[in-house]
Amino acid sequence: MHYTLNQLQIFLKIVQTQSITKASEELHLTQPAVSIQLKNFQAQFDIPLTEIVGRNIYITDFGNEIAEAAEEIINQVHAINYKTLSYKGQLTGRLKISIVSTGKYVMPFFLSDFINQHKGIELVMDVTNKSSVIESLEKNEVDFALVSILPKTMQIEKLDLISNKLFLVGNTKSSSSIPFPVKQAFRDLPLIFREKGSGTRQTMEAFLKKNLVTTSNMMELNSNEAVKQAVIAGLGYSVMPLIGIKNELQNNELYIIPVKGLPVKTMWSIIWLKGKKLSPVASSLLKYMKEEKAKIAHEKFNWYEKY
Repeated sequence: MHYTLNQLQIFLKIVQTQSITKASEELHLTQPAVSIQLKNFQAQFDIPLTEIVGRNIYITDFGNEIAEAAEEIINQVHAINYKTLSYKGQLTGRLKISIVSTGKYVMPFFLSDFINQHKGIELVMDVTNKSSVIESLEKNEVDFALVSILPKTMQIEKLDLISNKLFLVGNTKSSSSIPFPVKQAFRDLPLIFREKGSGTRQTMEAFLKKNLVTTSNMMELNSNEAVKQAVIAGLGYSVMPLIGIKNELQNNELYIIPVKGLPVKTMWSIIWLKGKKLSPVASSLLKYMKEEKAKIAHEKFNWYEKY
């Protein structure tokens, strides 16, 4: 057999995503390139690794066993690379962070200089909803999580980074006629919510409950980007984090509607399990963020303060 490390990585990604299309997207390769590598890899085995039924790909029992072996081989290769860099005096290892979806507008700015200074670090960052973030932290699957609402049932430690501000927004063309008192502003508006489990959804519902506002005219979408595009298109209004609408405000696509009681303010915080023994890489990142967070906040989020 003459399979390559690249083929092992591609096959493992196909198994993880259950899709050639998704695997190609995550690996930043074309679909034909992934299909060819899969075909070449499968040709080296007498037993099928996958089955195609209709338009779906299914992994055979044998294929799953090969995937497990492939993952072990890839992990060993990473270990060899880490040891090589370590002998050169470089900080090495894997850093796993889970962040809520809107956190993608925050976390990269607190990581970029640190990662660029330490080329031996492999960053694995999962961007998902709040429920999944908390679950991965609870299972000790990640080093850190980035949230805007702290979990109430877990023992954690935290490092606050920057504030999170949520405003009522609509598209520029339709927002000028909205009444400002809270109950008037929300009672008859077509409101767009994030999906259940989202921190933004939780904050929006808490605000409405606090102000005794009920609404039946609503839409639910499962990402901040989807909500933003729906608001721009004029489908409705939403309470959205300021951090994710900078460009749209500057381009006059979205408009902040001044409503008493808004913005709602929370805090973007890095959290980790209380008592967790952090790896050298995770400890170094935490030390770096403690020392540099004020500077990063000033340099990268200075625009944020005028709202």
